[in-house]
Amino acid sequence: MSLSQDTSRFAGEVKKAAVSGNLDAPEGGFDAIMQAVVCREQIGWREKARRLLVFSTDAGFHYAGDGKLGGIVKPNDGECHIDEFGKYTHSTLQDYPSISQVNLKVKQNAINVIFAVTANQINIYDKLKDNIEGASAGTLSEDSSNVVDLVRDQYNKISSSVEIKDNATSAVKVTYYSSCLTPGPLKQTSKCDGLKVGTKVSFVVEIEVTSCPKDRKEWNQILHIYPVGINESLIVDLEMLCDCPCENPGNPGFKQNAKECSYSGTYKCGVCECDDSHFGRKCECNSENAHGTKDLTSSCRPDNYTTVDCSGRGSCVCGVCECEARQNPDEHISGPFCECDNFSCDRHNGLLCAGADHGTCVCGTCQCNAGWTGKACDCKISQDTCIPPGGGEICSGKGSCECGVCKCHEDPEKGRYFGRYCEKCNTCTGRCNEFKECVQCQVYKTGSFDEEECMQNCSFVPSVVDVVEADEDKDEYLCRFYDEDDCRFAYVYAWDENGKIVVRAQEQRDCPPQIYILGIVLGVIGAIVLIGLALLLLWKLLTTIHDRREFAKFENERMMAKWDTVSIYPHD
Repeated sequence: MSLSQDTSRFAGEVKKAAVSGNLDAPEGGFDAIMQAVVCREQIGWREKARRLLVFSTDAGFHYAGDGKLGGIVKPNDGECHIDEFGKYTHSTLQDYPSISQVNLKVKQNAINVIFAVTANQINIYDKLKDNIEGASAGTLSEDSSNVVDLVRDQYNKISSSVEIKDNATSAVKVTYYSSCLTPGPLKQTSKCDGLKVGTKVSFVVEIEVTSCPKDRKEWNQILHIYPVGINESLIVDLEMLCDCPCENPGNPGFKQNAKECSYSGTYKCGVCECDDSHFGRKCECNSENAHGTKDLTSSCRPDNYTTVDCSGRGSCVCGVCECEARQNPDEHISGPFCECDNFSCDRHNGLLCAGADHGTCVCGTCQCNAGWTGKACDCKISQDTCIPPGGGEICSGKGSCECGVCKCHEDPEKGRYFGRYCEKCNTCTGRCNEFKECVQCQVYKTGSFDEEECMQNCSFVPSVVDVVEADEDKDEYLCRFYDEDDCRFAYVYAWDENGKIVVRAQEQRDCPPQIYILGIVLGVIGAIVLIGLALLLLWKLLTTIHDRREFAKFENERMMAKWDTVSIYPHD
């Protein structure tokens, strides 16, 4: 039945449909899909419409090859075979379509297939949809009551996304970029989701020829770049430039037996292609009589185990290596086998042999100037930079000097030493105790030194800062102490460029708050007295109330005693 809005006729056709059965579980749904796709006129597909094909089933499917079980060996031709009554006429004449055939026809006709299947079949159709372009799958209830909602949901998924595909061959790589709905830089993607009606998204397409096909006919191709499920495409006429015109006869750049090639070869695009008996850049060498040997290239190799002439960096011309010229005029390849150069030595900080002041590159190896050593001439021979500013042992006796830098050792008791001169460790105090008294007397006017002793024993004057912080990159040392007032103070010491000591001290000490003991004692005594007076007054109040209650009770009993007194007279 062709597409129509007559729902009553559709219902009638479904009721009239014949029911058939067989012994195997799979059904011939692929035949139905193929005919619904390719019979465009009979079905009534519109050209400018999004085409949806709903396939509903509760069973698996037959595919190409299954027809052989029934004796059908003719493969499916992918053509329309529907008679005037809308029936498929070739079910017994040709095999079922293959998955790739269905996918091809769906792509050619821009149709989105929706598989509405029962729960026991959803797994297999989920895998099938991944092999058919633009297909989707949903679970159908046993009574098919949710078919309308299922189609609506699947349609919303299809219509809210756009995916770009192409028909490029293996020799052509097509890459897509888009930012979709997110503003910002492009990212590599061929699909955008979450679209609404009227939403515009842009794709940037990058086409790259990865290899030239052997067949020259494939050097010109027509690419179709299209959105899945929509019958529109961008046509790209691609011409691969796999050779140059000067490589073909008839072009001015093509000369046979050319003078430029010593009349012994063909001149193509400025390069000589020598005949079998000559070689060289200009075919000037005769392989049969030059130097009296047939294998002249052997003299362009350092030994019999090497298969590459001139180290791969030159041309063997009549048995002699002609080394390649570099684009940089300061770079040269040399040696009888082009094995040497002045640019492939080790580098330090991006400089060849650490720069001209340190060394020179000779035949791939750095030759260092006086005072320098190492593969890249980056190591100082002198150990002066490993001696502390105040003098002393190399690396403070706690390490070794390598390339002018201290490599610190590890002590089993104190752990690993660190610092520029290996003078630090986690349990080392350094010279903190040495400068402590001077900092106290000069900054805080405390400590064991008086003013005169301070001037005699202290050779530096510390600078005062609000907050003391040490910069380890500058080899500064942070010292912290508590003085006799239980106040904490801190300072930093280091050496300047001239080896003189520099000290920065914290301006204010961190002292605990003062405690007034006499005030606390007097306050406690006063509180005890007040509490005692309050208790006495409370006791007095309670006693007074009790006495008054007892007195009132007594007065009440006395008054009652007066009323109870009577006179008794004897009877006459």
